Amino acid sequence: MQLAIIGVPVDLGANRRGTDMGPSAVRYAGLNHHLKTMGFTVYDLGNIDVPIPETTRIKDPRLKYLEEIVKMAETLATKVEHVLLLGHFPLVIGGDHSISLGTLTGLARVKPGAGLIWIDAHGDFNTLETTLSGNIHGMSLSAIVGRGHPALVNCGNSSPKVAEQHTVLVGVRDLDPEERLLLKASNVTVFTMQNIDELGIAAVMQQAMRIAGQAGQGFHVSFDMDVLDTEVVSGVGTPVFGGITYREAHLAMELVARSRQLVSLELVEVNPILDRGGNITAQLAVELACSALGKTIF
Repeated sequence: MQLAIIGVPVDLGANRRGTDMGPSAVRYAGLNHHLKTMGFTVYDLGNIDVPIPETTRIKDPRLKYLEEIVKMAETLATKVEHVLLLGHFPLVIGGDHSISLGTLTGLARVKPGAGLIWIDAHGDFNTLETTLSGNIHGMSLSAIVGRGHPALVNCGNSSPKVAEQHTVLVGVRDLDPEERLLLKASNVTVFTMQNIDELGIAAVMQQAMRIAGQAGQGFHVSFDMDVLDTEVVSGVGTPVFGGITYREAHLAMELVARSRQLVSLELVEVNPILDRGGNITAQLAVELACSALGKTIF
C-alpha cells in the first residue's frame, strides 16, 4: 500500500486554540518513520494552508469562521480525491474535527457508497438551530449526512457525503440536549460508552463495521482522540471523563485493520499545548494509525 499523509493545521472549528499544532505534533511523534518501518511507501503531502483566528474574524457567532472552514474543507476534499484516484490511501491528520467535512467530501467523489465510523466522545451532530457554542467541529457529522446549514451541507457540491444508514458513532458520552434528539430521529447508529461497557469494544466494532461496510465500498474511520479516557490522554481540547481505555482503542483499530475494509483514515483533535505528558497524545495517535493499518503485537 502507498500512503499519502495530509496535514490540516486548523483550530477554527474548536473552542480552544492549539489543534492547529496537531499535525506537527503527530509528525514529530514519528508517524512517517513508523509507517515506513511497516513496509509502506509514504508520501507526505505537507499541510494545506489554513488561516489562523488572528487573521480573520467571526461574522456569525452561531457559525464561527464558516467561510474559512468551508474553503479549508473544499481544498482538503480536492487533495483527498486526488490521492484516491492515484490509488493511494489518504491519512489525514488534524486539526479539529471540522476537517472531516473535507475528508468525506473527497472520499464521496471517488467512493460514493463508502460508510463511516465516527469514534468520538461527542456526537458532533449539532446544527445552526441547536448549537450551544457556534463551533463548527460540533456540527461536522450532521453536515456530512446532509443536515444543517447549506454552506456546510453542500460543501464540495455533494450531499450527503455518507448515507445515515451507513454511519456509526462509537464511544459517545457527551451530547447536547437537542443534539441527542436529532441523533435519535436520524438513521445513524449510535454506540455509547454504556454499550461498550455492556457488550465490549470487540462486539461494538464488529457491528459498526458491518453497518458501515454494508454497501461493499469499505468505510472511513474518523478517530477523535477525546474518545479516550482522560487518564490516557490530556492533549485534547474537549476532554470528557469515562472514555475508552488504551487497549480498547488499539483493539478497535486492530479489528478495523483485520476487516480489510478501511479506505481512508483521519486522526483529529490532537492539542499538544494541553498535553501534560510530553507529546503522549500525538504518540498514541501514531500508534493507533499503525494499528488501523495492520500493525500487530505478534
